[in-house]
Amino acid sequence: MPIVPAGELITRAADTRSAVAAFNVITLEHVEAVIAGAEKVGSPVVLQVSENAVKFRYGRFLPLARAAASAAERAAVPVALHLDHVRSNDLLRQAPGAGFSSVMYDAARLPYAENLAATRAAADWAHAQGLWIEAELGQVGGKDGRAPLDAHEPGARTDPAEAHTFVADSGVDALAVAVGSSHAMTTRTATLDHDLLQRLSATLDVPLVLHGSSGVPDDQLMAAVAGGITKVNVGTALNIAMTGAIREFLVAHPEAVDSRRYLSVGREAMARAVTRIIGVLRRQDQALVFSHHARNGAPPR
Repeated sequence: MPIVPAGELITRAADTRSAVAAFNVITLEHVEAVIAGAEKVGSPVVLQVSENAVKFRYGRFLPLARAAASAAERAAVPVALHLDHVRSNDLLRQAPGAGFSSVMYDAARLPYAENLAATRAAADWAHAQGLWIEAELGQVGGKDGRAPLDAHEPGARTDPAEAHTFVADSGVDALAVAVGSSHAMTTRTATLDHDLLQRLSATLDVPLVLHGSSGVPDDQLMAAVAGGITKVNVGTALNIAMTGAIREFLVAHPEAVDSRRYLSVGREAMARAVTRIIGVLRRQDQALVFSHHARNGAPPR
């Protein structure tokens, strides 16, 4: 199946008040697991390669990018390729040639004015190349005498008015919002600010993205999609599944030296995690369908 544009998947999800699952990949086993997990439930999916993943691969983007593209082209479900948390303009400019249709440009570490200027320039360039672009506000908070918080910290919150201005002035196609999740959480204990999310959804006319979704419990994740989240980013959950399965296998089989034996176990565990997470998002889709029919007096089919 041809690789599909990420913007197409996400726009379609926004129109139907549903969400697309986007999984960060590091190895070929990650790529294969995400596609296998999505194929099991017949769901479209986004494969994401982050700048940190590129650094892990000796700073070389194309080997993993081309592997992901090749796997995506052979998938039985629609797969999009997304370059995630890009800070390097050199890396940003490699995205179109590698088959990636969207990028998340991350200038959130910069003060607001500098973030806006850098993101505006990135958006102008991306749109000229036909790329869909996501961005993020940084240094939110800092009111009432408190030090400003990085957008990835649990206490950070995106201000709706500031976000509205940022989206309008930067020209981005989607915005990652800080509503209580955090990157690299290994426990599913995040509590989202759903009132804030509803205000952001009402204020902004672009799809909203939830980063750090690995730490969000199922009920919170379903409520986030109901509240306007359209793209759900997951990374750490895959690494937890893979590492746990490999560790358990090696404890049970200390004689094992063939990496295919334990990597296959890790890959299968990640595929199950992908299927489970997509299943959570689908439950929310079904709940919205039932809610719609209930409001309109028609029984669901």
